[in-house]
Amino acid sequence: MITLAKWSVDDYHAMITAGIVSDRPVELLAGEIIEMSPEGPLHSYTLTEGVKYLRSLLGDKAEVREAHPITLSDSEPEPDITIIKSPNSRYKTHHPYPEDIYWLIEIANTTLTRDLTLKQSIYAKNNIREYWVVDLVKTEITVFTQPRNDSYQQQQTYKQGTILPLAFPELEISVSRILQQ
Repeated sequence: MITLAKWSVDDYHAMITAGIVSDRPVELLAGEIIEMSPEGPLHSYTLTEGVKYLRSLLGDKAEVREAHPITLSDSEPEPDITIIKSPNSRYKTHHPYPEDIYWLIEIANTTLTRDLTLKQSIYAKNNIREYWVVDLVKTEITVFTQPRNDSYQQQQTYKQGTILPLAFPELEISVSRILQQ
């Protein structure tokens, strides 16, 4: 029987500081160091335009980050889009923690399975209240809410219309703008 050694967030930070993983696109997921998939043009375009759109809607209400780490109990993923509490100066000495996060968005093409299984489980376990997966193949957004243990109790899929985020229910976020249709 093979037993994998799990890495802690502190171990991972030590590896970053020592330069061990500095030349590789990786993230820590559930104690394992996972290589990140390269971004295709559609992914990059959707990410860039989605961030611009969300920043225009949210203004000073929240920070909208793209592809930067967040620190969770046994993971340090780099979600495509993270909507976090302002001001950005809160994060000079550490990445955002779960209590700093309003919601997360992953844009999926080749990573759809991992985003819907492993990452969903990690985010629910860390009590991230809202998690969106933008499926570039099916051109739809799945919104997960009500985390309990390592899963979400609610899931809704949108192909059109608007999404009202839990943290800012007065905002109507256009599904077609996020999907870039």
